[in-house]
Amino acid sequence: MKPGSFTGSWGAEIMPGEETRFRLWAPDQQRLAIRLNGVDKNMSHVGDGWFELRLSGVTEGAEYSVVLADGTQLPDPASRAQKSDVNGPSLLCNPWRYPWKNRQWRGRSWEESVIYELHMGTFTPEGTFHAATQKLAYLADLGFTVVEVMPLSQFGGTRGWGYDGVLMYAPHSAYGTPDDFRAFVDTAHGLGISVLLDIVLNHFGPEGNSLPQLASGFFDKQRMTPWGAGIDYAAKAPRQFIIEAPLYWLQAYRLDGLRFDAIDQIEDSAGQHILVEIAERIRQEITDRPVHLTSEDSRNITALHPYDNQGKPLLFTAEWNDDFHNAAHVLATGETHAYYADFATAPAKLFARLLAEGFAFQGEVAPQSGQPRGVKSGAQPTVAFIDFLQNHDQTGNRALGERLLPLAGADSVTVLLATLLLSPHIPLLFMGEEYGETNPFLFFTDFHGDLARAVREGRAREFADHAGHQDAEVPDPNAMDTFERSKLDWHKLETSDGKRWLTLVKTLLALRQQYIVPLLRQPQGNTGRVVDLSGRLIVVAWHLPNGSLSMAINLDDKSHPRPILPGRTLYSWPPSTEELPRNAILVRLDSGENQ
Repeated sequence: MKPGSFTGSWGAEIMPGEETRFRLWAPDQQRLAIRLNGVDKNMSHVGDGWFELRLSGVTEGAEYSVVLADGTQLPDPASRAQKSDVNGPSLLCNPWRYPWKNRQWRGRSWEESVIYELHMGTFTPEGTFHAATQKLAYLADLGFTVVEVMPLSQFGGTRGWGYDGVLMYAPHSAYGTPDDFRAFVDTAHGLGISVLLDIVLNHFGPEGNSLPQLASGFFDKQRMTPWGAGIDYAAKAPRQFIIEAPLYWLQAYRLDGLRFDAIDQIEDSAGQHILVEIAERIRQEITDRPVHLTSEDSRNITALHPYDNQGKPLLFTAEWNDDFHNAAHVLATGETHAYYADFATAPAKLFARLLAEGFAFQGEVAPQSGQPRGVKSGAQPTVAFIDFLQNHDQTGNRALGERLLPLAGADSVTVLLATLLLSPHIPLLFMGEEYGETNPFLFFTDFHGDLARAVREGRAREFADHAGHQDAEVPDPNAMDTFERSKLDWHKLETSDGKRWLTLVKTLLALRQQYIVPLLRQPQGNTGRVVDLSGRLIVVAWHLPNGSLSMAINLDDKSHPRPILPGRTLYSWPPSTEELPRNAILVRLDSGENQ
């Protein structure tokens, strides 16, 4: 990127000609200054609540703070980097001078995606960008094509999930520098791996948010999200801040895409919804590589995911499909607490439907809420759905953070993992899943005082009816031990169980890339159907442009006759028998040479 190729409305930027511009919207303040290396420089009013200061000769890495009339020091709300914590000084950055080694990288097509979700602080013992970079070759060797990084925006304390970020443009300093993250992305590209970043545009965290002191109008006083004050997206300056943040991350770090967290909490009264505007801006302004935009939305909607006649996404690319996890979890564990109640009555039927059509709930009343949920989804291409057996939420939303393997056992997890990796939907694995990690992934924070107590007590109340943990003692989110227990145990790779899981995953991903991906190159809708459903024997087929794929999954307590499916066997577990025993899967492919 050339210097100045991204010019935002907010924050400090080194402009062409090496002039530095500081710009903030602070309609609640009469006077502002920038404290630069210990010296205050007054900002000028430039209209509509905006303040600006332009200086020459400011060096990259210079420390600066925003100073109010009463002497209060605040970080730049659009800081590109922090010296240390969220309340300290910001650092002046030039994101365009990084010497990219893989500048020729032009991305990977979406149908090739196999996503590996990781949390930067617990993925490695060190919990840094640099340490994670050393593990990328391992992921590439296994066959992962996409790494999705949980949110990085600077948040309060040193450890946390990242969903309480407050400095939306700055990577969390405890993980390393902005250039350390660029090196992570650069190395991934050199190994053929795309990088997606999870971003949160629906609220700000409870510690370190300076915006209320500068601009109370940034927030919608009539609305609260489950995690904090709602944002007034219809107001011009806040809208610019929110729209430009994803553009900045994509351009300054050459990311291949973004995951937008909990978009159902983004309520916008403007004529064009802000999510539509964001997607359109990204697709208009970044044309040198495919950009994959994914979303999390509990409503099961498809309006943000239209595809054109050539199978190209027009706005968002794909949706996280919680229905897959929920149905699979009930089938594997029998748990029906909390949100699993929606899948208690007919989990096999719902699992079959979502495999064939995308969502399990397509407008039917969901038992837990008593309200209709979802829309018809069969017309969506299979690649518009991201499926998973585990992710950060589905482990961390449990009081004790258990992973699926100790809850369900190896046999059922093997079958469900093969289902996930060989279906024509896009699969996602949570870090450690590839080698059978059994360490928990707990909810952890680094708050203090009243805020720490509120988080601890709120977390305990949350599990009144959650996933069978009514009587569990919920770990203190602020305890260092809670964080340390959530780190991956890389020694498990050398165990016999670890090696078996790694071999399974590598085998399935090789089959997927060789045989499944070619079927997905022309995304179309209305391709899946449920062929048979006998108890918990599920048979689904997809008739895709370049061939047909059939899958028989037996999660019943008894054997069933082996179904007759077209084509040749792509995968069978256990190895081929006359019957399909309990915890078995058969996948068959009918491609051009078989027709």
